[in-house]
Amino acid sequence: MAPSSSLSGRRLYQWINFSAGLAIFFFGYDQGMMGGVNTSPDYVRVMGLGTSSYEGSSEGYVVTITEPTKQGGIVSIYYLGTLIGCVIAGSLGDRMGRLKTMYIGCLWIMLGAALQCSAQNLAWMLCARVINGIGTGFLNAIVPVWSAEVATHTSRGAFISLEFTLNILGVVVAYWLEFGLGFVGDGRSQVRWRFPIAFQIIPVIMFMVSLLWMPESPRYLAKIGRIQEAKEVLRRLRATDDPNLSSDEKLHHLADKELNDILQVVSLEKKHAKMNSYWNMFWGIGSGDLHIARRVQLSIWLQIVQEWVGIAAITVYAPTIFAEAGYGARKAQWLSGLNDVTYMIATLWNVLLIDKWGRRVGLWWGAVAQGIALILAGAFARLLKDHPDKAAQYGGAAAFFVFLYTAVFGATWLAIPWVYPTEIYPLEVRAKGNAWGVVGWSIGNGWLTLLNPIMFNRIGENTLHIFGAVNFLTIPMVWALYPETANRTLEEMDLLFASKSPFVWDEEKNFRRLKSEMEASGKGIEEVVEGAEVTEVLNEDLKA
Repeated sequence: MAPSSSLSGRRLYQWINFSAGLAIFFFGYDQGMMGGVNTSPDYVRVMGLGTSSYEGSSEGYVVTITEPTKQGGIVSIYYLGTLIGCVIAGSLGDRMGRLKTMYIGCLWIMLGAALQCSAQNLAWMLCARVINGIGTGFLNAIVPVWSAEVATHTSRGAFISLEFTLNILGVVVAYWLEFGLGFVGDGRSQVRWRFPIAFQIIPVIMFMVSLLWMPESPRYLAKIGRIQEAKEVLRRLRATDDPNLSSDEKLHHLADKELNDILQVVSLEKKHAKMNSYWNMFWGIGSGDLHIARRVQLSIWLQIVQEWVGIAAITVYAPTIFAEAGYGARKAQWLSGLNDVTYMIATLWNVLLIDKWGRRVGLWWGAVAQGIALILAGAFARLLKDHPDKAAQYGGAAAFFVFLYTAVFGATWLAIPWVYPTEIYPLEVRAKGNAWGVVGWSIGNGWLTLLNPIMFNRIGENTLHIFGAVNFLTIPMVWALYPETANRTLEEMDLLFASKSPFVWDEEKNFRRLKSEMEASGKGIEEVVEGAEVTEVLNEDLKA
């Protein structure tokens, strides 16, 4: 169904942002949900993960996990599902369109959620988690791409980052909902874990309904030859409230020029049609000077590193730090919940500055602050163990750096690794390209979900020092290999990655040269990139 004719410009942007935000809210809720489920005595009993004991009226029933490998397996197998789902969705998204693919993902999610909330044993739950993960992989691969393709190049980062504010709102809602359900009855009710799992269906249904009024990506429409529809959607999206422009100019001023650039890029990319399979993308077969393999590696490793900068470790270890600081179980739960609220508020910083400062600066300053916070949190956690008589001082300091870390992560590394893969790929393979990023995220999450308990068991708080060091190692990686994408159109990315060299300084130099050539000659993107390819071939022949 076409979007209402009464919606255009800013109002249409807001509705698209809200619709995409519902999907990202679900994603955050689904991730945060298992933390509370794992502390439910009835869930632990049904899945055979351990026991529970009554610790008095102030603490209620507290679970003791005797099968941590099974517990970790239930959590981590979800990421196997997301990996499978994103690969399927990337292929469907480039063939069927963004909206239809998101609908299919929602159906997978509802089936998985229904099976999870009715699970009666471990095998049932494992299968349900995989199915739920497949649906989540669909949405993770396509929703950010859809958002990036409708946004303007000057606000694309903020547009997607605002959706990740709703992502952490989902984490917050999951946490406090499950905290409140812990007081139902004596805390051993099935409702404590079955209802939170079922609740995720609500935002998914809302998202599906909202899509009935949402436009298809104009870039996808242009790619499949539905030019008139692409033009109409772009004109509606790029409408302005500037009173100095006439009615026609108000609708058409930027849209037609943008569509022309899109069509040139579509023509260029169709000449490299061999690059369209996942295999060819990974190895760069048939991509020529589009250098798709380079972009695949950048998106995969940025998402893997996002997990290795420590967010998974802090999520696991924060309750331990709060408990060792002398806070009771209930108070430690309150602190963990407040930490999530701080996390959510901090994401607004990224919304304001991601397009102004750029992706690279955000990753740099985030890595520095996160590295310092992790190292100091680990140091004070060590002092807390060595000097239990000073638990209030050292525990308070460790808790402060936990809060600081999550706030900085929310302001920087949370959204940027999700924004970047949606920007750097050619239109012809953009959905598959973003799927490669989700593959990296699934690998990073699944790997550390299993590895974190082992690391903390063996080396304790020194695990935080390892992740702190990883933060500092990311600084030269981003500086040398990740070119800036902020305030550049999606079509200009083919110019940015046209350089033979993978290093940022060479890519920027080549980008400036090609842009100057376009401005001086009046040529389009297709002609400039093809001309650069011919020139490089001739130069190589002369050298030979």
